[in-house]
Amino acid sequence: MQYTKTTLKNGLRVITVPTKGNPSVTVMVMVEAGSNYETKEQNGLSHFLEHMCFKGTTKRPTILDISLEFDNIGAYNNAFTSNEYTGYFAKAEKRHFEKLLDVVSDMYLDPLFKEADIEKERGVILQEISMSEDKPDRQVWYTLYKLMYGETPEGRPVIGPKENIKKFTRQDFINYRKKHYVAEGTIVVVSGDVSSKIVEKSVEKYFSRISISKKSRKTKIKEAQKTPAILIKEKETDQIHVALGFRSYPINDKRAPALSVLAQVLGGGFSSRLYRKIRTEMGACYYIISFNDPFTDYGMAGVVTGIEKSRINEVIKAILNELKVMTTELIGEKELQKTKDYMIGHMYMGLETTDSLATFYATEEAVAGKIKTLKEMEEEIRKVTAKDIQKVAKEVFKNEGLNLAVVGKGLDKKSLQKILKI
Repeated sequence: MQYTKTTLKNGLRVITVPTKGNPSVTVMVMVEAGSNYETKEQNGLSHFLEHMCFKGTTKRPTILDISLEFDNIGAYNNAFTSNEYTGYFAKAEKRHFEKLLDVVSDMYLDPLFKEADIEKERGVILQEISMSEDKPDRQVWYTLYKLMYGETPEGRPVIGPKENIKKFTRQDFINYRKKHYVAEGTIVVVSGDVSSKIVEKSVEKYFSRISISKKSRKTKIKEAQKTPAILIKEKETDQIHVALGFRSYPINDKRAPALSVLAQVLGGGFSSRLYRKIRTEMGACYYIISFNDPFTDYGMAGVVTGIEKSRINEVIKAILNELKVMTTELIGEKELQKTKDYMIGHMYMGLETTDSLATFYATEEAVAGKIKTLKEMEEEIRKVTAKDIQKVAKEVFKNEGLNLAVVGKGLDKKSLQKILKI
């Protein structure tokens, strides 16, 4: 998939992804700001701000005014906040491109932050946090982040703690926007059957009033771990949730493609090693996934599953053994080819719509700072060898970078410490 990227005079980046013949168009605005850009006192502000951008602007004073603009053209719209970016988007028939850009840019550039709306949305987000706390399969991720990165932005949940949400003021939103929602930190992506010349001209028009202040940057992460670590979140659950995490590579590291293939070998699909071992052979879980999450200056890799409390030691031993095998034995050619085909097939299928394409190109630009075409990414995957996989397995799957996060009740930490080694 070809694309066009232009940087306007004010520093704003515009990316056009042509999809000739596609009846829909997606407009996405992404800002390089998320929970990793927050202080401890600000944690949760990026996500709260995302919600507030839907509550009204000078031109469209209420949430109903914004909703009607989208509903009247049959549009789908949403937003999301992550560790390193926040995105706002809308999708509709391609003939509504200008209207989508008009409304999304207005939300992004001119939110009112009315006190009454802040108070109402405060209650919504507090309920969202409560909902999250009731989901142990989500809490295990938060526990892993906290274990690996502690009291740093990377160790805190995107949604933030309730005590922060209760304290945020209108001025907090205004100050945070001034630091981050500026031209050089903003990316506009349009995916659909629209020409790049029209896109660039329209973006220049609708974003003419964006701030050109200097973008505030995040603090660079500091990695530090010498021995395996465990963190248990005490919670009454019917199922114990377990996350094994390792420190890996940032997104632009040349070893990142090999680690992605390794993660797929372990947990990509029903024929993956962990699925076959833990679910099919042992009958110990319903779900088990392996992951590789690369960020701008750090990475996390590992395994997450949900199991019966009585089998926790047995399952952890089995998972660690599978990881160790990756460091001592070369993967066979047939399995390697199957894994690559699986990855590439799912990559292309996952990018068949204009909104998925817009999200892909925006996040690549925001996190990697550069964009690889799908063909380039396919070539990277194809080039990975069995020796490459074994090499990264040896570098990543080692005791000094091993972390175990568990959500459950009445667990024996000393017993877990004894088996926590590769």
